[in-house]
Amino acid sequence: MIYPTADAWTTATNKRVLFYGMSGLGKTYISNMLRDQGEWFHYSIDYRIGTHYLGERIADNAKAHAMQVPFLRNLLMSDSIYIGSNITFNNLSPVSSWLGKPGDPSKGGLPIAEYQKRQQQFRTAEIGALNDTGDFIDRAQSLYAYPHFICDTGGSICEWVDGDDPDDALLTELSRQCLLVHIRGSQAHTQELIRRFDKAPKPMAYQPEFLTQAWADYLSETGTAEDSVDPDTFIRWTYARALAHRAPRYAAMEKWGVYVTADEIAQVSDAAGFDALMASAIARNA
Repeated sequence: MIYPTADAWTTATNKRVLFYGMSGLGKTYISNMLRDQGEWFHYSIDYRIGTHYLGERIADNAKAHAMQVPFLRNLLMSDSIYIGSNITFNNLSPVSSWLGKPGDPSKGGLPIAEYQKRQQQFRTAEIGALNDTGDFIDRAQSLYAYPHFICDTGGSICEWVDGDDPDDALLTELSRQCLLVHIRGSQAHTQELIRRFDKAPKPMAYQPEFLTQAWADYLSETGTAEDSVDPDTFIRWTYARALAHRAPRYAAMEKWGVYVTADEIAQVSDAAGFDALMASAIARNA
């Protein structure tokens, strides 16, 4: 780790951390809080994906839907209107809308082949954004003079790395740049995330092998044809399985850094409290 002891963290003039874990456990909360304190540069992986790697695809997807409306089609064809995404750190809906859900087109679903294609494009984009971390650390210091840096990752980072592989290329690079911090959720947190997801299901990225198996199992268990699958029903059915699939992958990544709990993160209200929590996590790891 780049901060092998609590003292090394406490006395560091440039602190760099990367948070990962299930969506909804506090990664963006702590990142926003630190950014608002004034000395932390907030690098959002999902924002980078949506603005740099998938920006054109997201805009083209919106245009494709607009082209189905004669009034908007005429305006687009004559360059009379412009369509783009208004993505922000706290509004990443354009990325989710583009990623979509598989199933019945009449219910907003995508054909499974197109859905898998977008999953692969998202994977490439996320890995690219994660590999850009070092460049943004340099930019944060040289261009904006921020002393500290926080990388706010998406929930799917664990799908593209192998924490048990000591030679994993992405984890090797990220751990060279930042202190990797897993936000652990409890069983109660998991049940609350499932409840929230059931109420408002949102698109998410899956490891290709997991998605292939989940899709086949769903079709087999329900006897539903591919083009008749209700998109929301499928991703609700998949969510708890996805969390169970990800849990050991997150745990394996802890070998590369430290962990904190979601409850500990929720209690942090300022930069001093965050520093203390990180020192405690490093000491606990040692």
